[in-house]
Amino acid sequence: MTKPTLQQSHGPQYTRILSVGAARGDLSVPNSDLVGPINSSDEWIQQRTGIITRTRASQEIQAVDLATDAAREAIERSGIAPELIDAVIIATISNTQQTPSMAAVVADRVGANPAAAYDMNAACAGYTYAIAQADALIRTGVAHFALVIGAEKLSDVVDPADRSISFLLGDGAGAVVIGPSEFPGISSTVWGSDGSRADAVAMDHTLQEYRRGDAPWPTLRQQGQTVFRWAVWEMAKVAKQALDAAGITSDQLAAFIPHQANMRIIDEFAKQLKLPASVAIARDIATTGNTSAASIPLATHRLLEENPELSGGLALQIGFGAGLVFGAQVVVLP
Repeated sequence: MTKPTLQQSHGPQYTRILSVGAARGDLSVPNSDLVGPINSSDEWIQQRTGIITRTRASQEIQAVDLATDAAREAIERSGIAPELIDAVIIATISNTQQTPSMAAVVADRVGANPAAAYDMNAACAGYTYAIAQADALIRTGVAHFALVIGAEKLSDVVDPADRSISFLLGDGAGAVVIGPSEFPGISSTVWGSDGSRADAVAMDHTLQEYRRGDAPWPTLRQQGQTVFRWAVWEMAKVAKQALDAAGITSDQLAAFIPHQANMRIIDEFAKQLKLPASVAIARDIATTGNTSAASIPLATHRLLEENPELSGGLALQIGFGAGLVFGAQVVVLP
């Protein structure tokens, strides 16, 4: 009897980002609105983080709503009919429901049913993780076009009196459509995690503790100095590895788009990577804040809006945060 041969799927050789969309919270929250509970000042926050104001969403607006708005803009700009999108991946830590996934709801809202849809949690590295997955799904023929979204409403997980992280966080969503390409548009991803330092950025309680009445509503906390040192020294190495994996040098970049964690970290990155003055550096954090998985696509959107000549150039993007998890790749800007 002849042994049957299993068929495996194959797709295009290359992929690229076709378009980007964004949605920021409807409220602009200046430092002065937050300093009371943390006994601080506008000057202290600006010196420590570079943040002047951050966008947050009104109570009735959820992360899924921000994700939908960003997705609709990305799809419209891509020129791809939504029904051709057969994979929707949302990176988020802000889905207030365990199920259904935010991605399934967004897929329905934008007209992409019956696309495969799922949420993934890699915190601030989530967008780069989702880019890697979408690239792989398309190049193996499992999907044809993918919608990748980073969406967060971090104001839901903030303790206004916490000095470690509450003043950093904002709300928003960024989305991209990824599809086949005639040229390489997404490099190999350098990614990983270090669970031994998981407590460095984490929720302070569990939902079980809250349900039993043993603890208040869980909120996000961080060990600031630990995270700063890890990001500056360890993530600069990852960024250099991503450049090597892409086969390019820093002077060939058009832009550097790191996770918008802290302006001091972004500036230190630029020094570590010896970025020339010709490289545009995303500093969206100044007026958007830290939006975790949404920060890189939001920063990309703003950078392209303000500098349309960057389109077609190479951008190094790197995400890093709670977990501790990290991911970096070089992409061709849409």
